[in-house]
Amino acid sequence: MATPDEEGRYPELVNSIVGAASFVGALLLYAGYIYTNAYFGYFHLDTFAVGFDTFELIVRSLRLATLPALGSLTLALLVPGLLRIVARLSLPDRYGRWLRRVGVAAARCYLAFVGFGVILMLAWRWIQPVNWLAPLLVAIGLLLGRTQAAAPAGGSHSSTWERSMSLLVAGLFLIWMVALVAGQLGRQDARHDADQLVRRVSVVVLSTDRLSISSPGLVVEDLGRGVHYRYRYSGLRLLVERDHRYYLLSLGWHKNTDPTIVIEDDDSTRIELRPGTQPRRPPGR
Repeated sequence: MATPDEEGRYPELVNSIVGAASFVGALLLYAGYIYTNAYFGYFHLDTFAVGFDTFELIVRSLRLATLPALGSLTLALLVPGLLRIVARLSLPDRYGRWLRRVGVAAARCYLAFVGFGVILMLAWRWIQPVNWLAPLLVAIGLLLGRTQAAAPAGGSHSSTWERSMSLLVAGLFLIWMVALVAGQLGRQDARHDADQLVRRVSVVVLSTDRLSISSPGLVVEDLGRGVHYRYRYSGLRLLVERDHRYYLLSLGWHKNTDPTIVIEDDDSTRIELRPGTQPRRPPGR
């Protein structure tokens, strides 16, 4: 049988889980949008113009899951409950005392986390590409400051308003950190894919009429009057396809000088997708 205290904690636990899940879901959607916008913005495309749905944005946000920043974010979200969890673990006395001391010491130094984060903000231009550490440290400091261990012995507890404001500000700093990481990773992946363009899916466009497109690396062939699809365009690589629109890059594409080609698949064109150039494999494989 559950005690009255335990029964009273169940709704609070459920509300905490639902709130955390809602926050994480919104954060994934936001991270997916920032990442996608940074990635395709590198290729002169707008995310809304291409037309990604909510599920695709969330899936793309999972690209961030392998980064140290996301591990740090998870730790930051768990900070308020870590000390309580440690206190309830049935650990040997010496280990339990050591963990509690470390936890309390970290909580009591919450202002140091905030201060160091602010210092990193002042040195913003010199801490690239780990500038996401600045808002992360501030968020961790604010979350630690809301724990019971952070209050001095005999000190008064903070009001509900102060606690809510601290959590709100910490959440904003975490959102800022995710935006920095997602944007940075999106641009990084875009540069990598542009450098390895030859390995992407090869596209051949066949058209009944000559298309007004030109780009370095684009090969145009006239197959003659007796051929229905008279003109053939090759030397293209697929960036993305949405709603029968193919967003293409020519081999040797450069961000500052070359366009992203958009071809709509209709009765006057035919799109052929072929494997791109693959890296050589060792003999016997």
